[in-house]
Amino acid sequence: MTEEELRAAFARHEPSTPPTGPVRAAIDRLVARRRRRRRGAAVAGAALALLGVLGLGVPQLRTLGDRPAEAPLLAGHPTSDTPTEALNVLLLGVDAADDSSPSRADSVLIVHIPADRSRLYLISVPRDLPVAGRGSGAEKLNATFAAGADRADLRAGYAATRRAVTDLTGVRLDAGAVLTYPVLRTLTDAVGGVDVCLDRRIPSAHTRRVFPAGCQHLDGPASVDLLRQRYGLPSGGLDRDRNAQRYAAALLHRIDQRGVLDNPVLLGSLLRELDGGLVAETGRSTLPQLLTLGATAARAEPVAVSVPAGLAAGRPGGVALDRSAPAFFAALRADRLAAWTAANPRWVNPLD
Repeated sequence: MTEEELRAAFARHEPSTPPTGPVRAAIDRLVARRRRRRRGAAVAGAALALLGVLGLGVPQLRTLGDRPAEAPLLAGHPTSDTPTEALNVLLLGVDAADDSSPSRADSVLIVHIPADRSRLYLISVPRDLPVAGRGSGAEKLNATFAAGADRADLRAGYAATRRAVTDLTGVRLDAGAVLTYPVLRTLTDAVGGVDVCLDRRIPSAHTRRVFPAGCQHLDGPASVDLLRQRYGLPSGGLDRDRNAQRYAAALLHRIDQRGVLDNPVLLGSLLRELDGGLVAETGRSTLPQLLTLGATAARAEPVAVSVPAGLAAGRPGGVALDRSAPAFFAALRADRLAAWTAANPRWVNPLD
């Protein structure tokens, strides 16, 4: 068949050829779906970061309290009894020198989700505050974790510190979690690192790393190194608490940037592949409910607040509540933090 005959044959069949537009569109949709799947797999750990920051759990984690572990993460939507009131989530960051040493709560954070879901409040509770200890004496808040558990029993340690925080503040705690530093390293790397802005230069007391003043991108190991620093800081552990708030806010921002909050069903299945290390309780809610509520509030810039406290005179390293603390706890219990922080900017910490 000559070239002319081929051209004539193609010309005769051309009217029966389907239009290319719909075919091209179908191919584009397929490519887009595959790209979304790859992107979802790459940032699956970001959802775990959100769960951690909000004090939620994943299926591998042990649920605290009397409520048995459930499988609600596979539910794609909240149920009709989704909580409508304000929620308080207790988040404990723990560390230990080695596996034989009792863990201490190095960071104590209350995440307040107001009833209007307008934003998150990241409330740092100084770990060195004196609280009622075993027997008739007093002990530091961070020591209550070690008093309740050894390295292998994070649940009991959480329960002990939870009671101490409730007694100290009078605040109802609706859910909570314990995060170890290995978990935080994994979470940070899973979202591709975080951008944290520091108000001063911080040399690490544990490594050769130096964190310059200003904004910087941190991977998992660097983030954990920063979270451990208190020696050499003007206010010691209080300054470390402020850096922990900066990290938490940066993590939330990174999660929102990656768009990880949109598919809890996919995230639930992917998170099963991650190792444990986080212990959580969900209270009266389910994981999808808490995830949805927290995600809504996290869209706005979080507010970082310190429990009113300062260094105690005559007690090196000691911390004491400020006289404004009772009013702060009352505002937190009444879900009036927006008004309280506006009237008391001294205790609001800049995040940039």
